[in-house]
Amino acid sequence: MIQIDLLTFGYEAGHPGGQRSEAVYQDFSLTIGRGEAWSIIGPSGCGKSTLLLLLAGLNRPLSGRIIIDGEDIVRPRPRTGLVLQDHGLLPWATVGENTRLGLKIRHFYGPDGRHSPLEMEIDPIKGEARVQYWLEWLGIAALQEKYPSQLSRGQRQRAAIARTLVLEPDLLLLDEPFSALDAPIREELQRVMAGFHEESGLTSITVTHDIEEATLTGEKILVLTAGENRSAHVLENAFAGAFERRNEAPFLERCAELRLLLGGVPAEERA
Repeated sequence: MIQIDLLTFGYEAGHPGGQRSEAVYQDFSLTIGRGEAWSIIGPSGCGKSTLLLLLAGLNRPLSGRIIIDGEDIVRPRPRTGLVLQDHGLLPWATVGENTRLGLKIRHFYGPDGRHSPLEMEIDPIKGEARVQYWLEWLGIAALQEKYPSQLSRGQRQRAAIARTLVLEPDLLLLDEPFSALDAPIREELQRVMAGFHEESGLTSITVTHDIEEATLTGEKILVLTAGENRSAHVLENAFAGAFERRNEAPFLERCAELRLLLGGVPAEERA
């Protein structure tokens, strides 16, 4: 489904001789299959969130290509869903209004293939049914008349996820969606999203700085490094969604392997 081919991307940085480009990715290639669940982990500044923004079409490569379902990504793609760490909810809109936002935008443009999929559902009754389904599924249907300021962080994150899932994406990108949450709420949402992936078969990519979370959310784990990432270090992982095994020796060994790959720095020191 996703082909990253010889990707190069960097940011301009100042130094005594003037501006220069600091590459985060240099001739970087990766293939992600349809329906796979991936997690991406690495030290701060290594390009985890940058890769999500490139996949979402919000950043453009300096060279190379990103191809999703045969389409070169040069702008945001209607069937890609992006959930950000800071929720991105409109503070003046209720939970219900925030959840319907993407549908309203799609109906404004119509099925043009740029802002909305060509096969977009145009029945408002069915659209509203999807809104209610996801609010119910995520446990926030009773909160749909409340505003973001009246919600906990966990509730706001559920609202952001609902707003994305209502649009029926075929690719879900999550940028550290649980990092600001307390441990019990974080685990509950991790379980919710793992269940959703198993139920839907959606392709999902989760960026995280937490080793255990990477192990629980990714059937494959992409390990990035500081400096230029030139090759993809990918681990096959049998523990995705295996919350009941998190205290077993094989799970802990996988976490230890990841910690070693990341330089032996505990996750809490890299947050």
